[in-house]
Amino acid sequence: MALSQTINTALRKVPAWPLYWIGAAPGCIYFYWAVTNQLGADPLKVLEHQLGIWALQLLILGLVFSPIRDLLKINLVKYRRAVGLLGFFYVVAHFGIYLWLDQQWNWWEIWRDLTKRPYIIFGMLAVLGMAPLALTSNDWCIRKMGPLRWRQCHKLVYPIAIFAAVHYLLLVKAWPLEPFVYLGIVLSLVAYRFAKTGGKRTGIQKSGGQKPGRA
Repeated sequence: MALSQTINTALRKVPAWPLYWIGAAPGCIYFYWAVTNQLGADPLKVLEHQLGIWALQLLILGLVFSPIRDLLKINLVKYRRAVGLLGFFYVVAHFGIYLWLDQQWNWWEIWRDLTKRPYIIFGMLAVLGMAPLALTSNDWCIRKMGPLRWRQCHKLVYPIAIFAAVHYLLLVKAWPLEPFVYLGIVLSLVAYRFAKTGGKRTGIQKSGGQKPGRA
């Protein structure tokens, strides 16, 4: 038996639901550290930054599942919903900290940020884009929308990941290596997706409208 088959067989016995508890735990711990002044001189900034980093990492992790399945034949797709919802949890927490503790619900200042700070605009686009994905990440919506329409909707994750990575890149002042690495990974995953779907479309057209068979 191939290694990938062995791994897939083992993964069938591992449920997805523990990921919600495991994934949410770091955010809860960091929030506790923030309110108990255990995050240094500026706990608000540390908390807001870390929540955003985890959100971006989870977005990227969700995009990696398809290449892993295609290239390594390891199927992690059943964990994608949990990873996506955890990413939304951290996005909402990151955005909530900005609205509540950073701006203190001062809508005028928030509006000024939206009109003067490009990184806020990209961050807002990512938040707004993730909302419909989170709301439709359930079996009921898949049945109501139909699998094809549902998949088309969830392709929004690719521009959302770009918006999030650009948000992080524009946010930092000195432009260290880390945000460029995240942006490079996201762009590579988006390019892989387009190359994969482009190849499929070419194959369909050449075969007279039918999908090419397996080798």
